[in-house]
Amino acid sequence: SAITSRGLTNHTPPQRTQMADAPKKRSGLAVGLNRGHVTHRLSVPPKISRRKGANTKQNKLIRSVIREGAGMAPFEKRVLEMLKNDFEKKALKFAEKRLGTHTRGKKKRQELSDLVRAMRKKH
Repeated sequence: SAITSRGLTNHTPPQRTQMADAPKKRSGLAVGLNRGHVTHRLSVPPKISRRKGANTKQNKLIRSVIREGAGMAPFEKRVLEMLKNDFEKKALKFAEKRLGTHTRGKKKRQELSDLVRAMRKKH
């Protein structure tokens, strides 16, 4: 391959032929496709950080009390008004802009639309 002005080559690495996520059984031999020591996968318990923020009865209660006491953020009130007036897409785009990601925006819109539905059911 040719050397560029910076001294680097225009070489692209070859494509991998084996699937990386499918581990093969090792043979215990030093040569061959399945070379290497025979080993066993350890079963690792899930990290506690994976559970953080999970919905439990106690968490639900605490969050509802805080929501009741603190009320809504101004952007949430605005999204709520949009949902009351059936501007679903506009509400999503606004929530996305304020929260940063599409997934967070969808989650917030769903949460607030459930609130609107509950309010309509009440009356």
